[in-house]
Amino acid sequence: MRASVYILLCNDGSYYTGITRREVEARVSEHAQGIDPTCYTFSRRPVSIVFSAFFERVDEAVSFERQIKGWSRAKKEALIRGEYDSLPALAARRKKRH
Repeated sequence: MRASVYILLCNDGSYYTGITRREVEARVSEHAQGIDPTCYTFSRRPVSIVFSAFFERVDEAVSFERQIKGWSRAKKEALIRGEYDSLPALAARRKKRH
């Protein structure tokens, strides 16, 4: 099965990362319409799509979505800009605080 991972820019400046097996545009439209009041994006509309990636296998999409959700804002923005070479350096700089 196929799936896509997408990142939305929300009205408050935050990012939302999601996954869908349907067309990305259809899922983004649902976010924009506020169909699910429990969704993160509901109170942060309007939203706009800033990134999407298609995967032939759902498990690969799930893995990528989880990976992105753990990234810093700077790393997400590098991905959105297509600056793939800078991603490893951004990961190396991030340190957990105790």
